[in-house]
Amino acid sequence: MLRHEEQRTVKWFLIFFYIILVGYDFFYYYFLPVHVKNEHSGLPSNFWCLNYIVLAILIPIIFYLNKVNKQFWVKYVFFISYLLTAFTVDILSFYGSKITYTSGNVVEVFMVFALPIFLNTRYFWLVSLGVIAKYILTAIILSNSYLILPIIIFTIISIMSFFLLVRFQGYVRAIKISYDNQLEGIVKGVIATLELKDPYTRGHSERVASYALLLAKGIDKFSKEEQKSFYYACLLHDIGKVHIPDQILMKPGKLTIEEFEIIKSHPSVGAEAVKNVEGIKDCICVIRSHHERWDGKGYPDQLKEEKIPLLARVTSIADAFDAMTSSRSYRAAMPVEEAYQRIIDGKGSQFDPMLVEEFKRVFPTWVEFHEKYAWTKEWELPKEVEL
Repeated sequence: MLRHEEQRTVKWFLIFFYIILVGYDFFYYYFLPVHVKNEHSGLPSNFWCLNYIVLAILIPIIFYLNKVNKQFWVKYVFFISYLLTAFTVDILSFYGSKITYTSGNVVEVFMVFALPIFLNTRYFWLVSLGVIAKYILTAIILSNSYLILPIIIFTIISIMSFFLLVRFQGYVRAIKISYDNQLEGIVKGVIATLELKDPYTRGHSERVASYALLLAKGIDKFSKEEQKSFYYACLLHDIGKVHIPDQILMKPGKLTIEEFEIIKSHPSVGAEAVKNVEGIKDCICVIRSHHERWDGKGYPDQLKEEKIPLLARVTSIADAFDAMTSSRSYRAAMPVEEAYQRIIDGKGSQFDPMLVEEFKRVFPTWVEFHEKYAWTKEWELPKEVEL
């Protein structure tokens, strides 16, 4: 959800940025000289076109970063590229020239004023200090004392933007805490409901979510928000079992083919049940695909290899491990060492080979969790995903 908001914010920022930059240059260098000052129109130098060339090159780069889910880097790449280009063009255009450099483009004012909408303190300091540094260096190189005025103006604007940023962050933090509490309450309620039907479900769901989170953190590809969403989805990975008749779900003996087909329906039923729940929508694949196999022999969609979503592959290993190391109505728990070996043996057939290698690395943390797990403790969000 936050990723989509970031993408939308950056998109509108860039649209207005291009409109203001081009519009201001047209007004300042073509309209104003001809219709107000009665002077010749035109850009200060031929180097000025470099601004537009770089900004044009950045467009496909921005699309590429969005395509590979690197939206977070768009604003950094864009700002640094613009700032370095604008600074270079200013120096090349005015150094040794008879034309006096008086100001940059008003788009820089827009850029600093817009900083609070990104809710990012690090990006705020990069932009505000970067713009001020640009004018300080330009003033020194061009020996232009007039530039002290824009330096003062940008300092004041930056201070105003900082106060707005802090205020916005406070509002967002309050809303986020309230939202997280509501989502946590929903998850707790669903787990309690499942526990009434199958007492085994609660402990299993919590342990699978904890194992999976440890493995996902080891991969180091997911943000804190993604980890939290993933954790909640893991807790609900067996929610579809609520529709399975008790005589099948609690059967102590071997299931018939028909009964197993009914069991196999729980991933798709569960995914459909919570597909519109904010906070886990992006991780619905965990619920639907955690029984898929690397060799394509899983269910419900018979997905194969990397067509299986990564987080579902992570959950698959955690789900299998806990199923083996916890007692069922028809068998006793398996030793963790034996379960470990079975996961290793499933490499390339049931499980993703890359994730099995990562599983080997994080296995000691799984053993520690397994040994310390309190079967009667009250469920709570792990500190690893608290923000």
